Amino acid sequence: MNVIEVKNLTKDFGDFRAVNDLSFSIEEGKITALLGPNGAGKTTTIQMLLDIITPTSGSISFFGKDLHTNKEEILSKVNFSSPYVALPSNLTVMENLLTFARLYGVKKPKQKIEELADFFEIRNLLPRMTTSLSTGQLTRVNLTKAFVNDPKVLLLDEATASLDPYIADKTLTVLERMQKERKVTILYTSHNMAEIERLCDRVIFINKGTLRDDGTPQELMSKFGHKDLNDVFISIATEEE
Repeated sequence: MNVIEVKNLTKDFGDFRAVNDLSFSIEEGKITALLGPNGAGKTTTIQMLLDIITPTSGSISFFGKDLHTNKEEILSKVNFSSPYVALPSNLTVMENLLTFARLYGVKKPKQKIEELADFFEIRNLLPRMTTSLSTGQLTRVNLTKAFVNDPKVLLLDEATASLDPYIADKTLTVLERMQKERKVTILYTSHNMAEIERLCDRVIFINKGTLRDDGTPQELMSKFGHKDLNDVFISIATEEE
């Protein structure tokens, strides 16, 4: 069963086409990578999946329902994390997390936050203002927010950016466990190809807003004649139109 269906998605910003007739589907309970070089259209695609920006044309559906007409119902089952999205700076970490938990209608929100805070090792950060945190600390706070509503779909943009190897490995381990135990569907972007090879069942490559290739990491390495996904990435990023 496909949890996400993207059909002929296009987004124009004036004369610039950021996403060009993009179609793909995401299977339930799988971890799928959305990869491409900087400027490939990944962020724009994710923003459309979150209904932050409206497509110029095309359609997006979650759980068989159109996103635009069922936004509230769908997004209650979805969460998102990116180290590049700022949290409100006039709140403490706990206040930020409580606000998001209440928006999602989480039962016993403080208990849920404390459980996640222990896992991501941010309990000591809960009373601090977000403006006082390092980039790595903010990344961990964003990941805590992403899990607060036990989402059915996770959109993770550079989830381990700025994390030390220990916390990064721990994060990947919990993603693997959630996939197996809860059948959480994850769309994952990263420039760390070792993470993608470890974590992802499938890889979607886009460049210049267009689908370039799609397959398992092993299928793509075999197709391009490379021994690792990093070389596949380079091949696709530098190919001619």
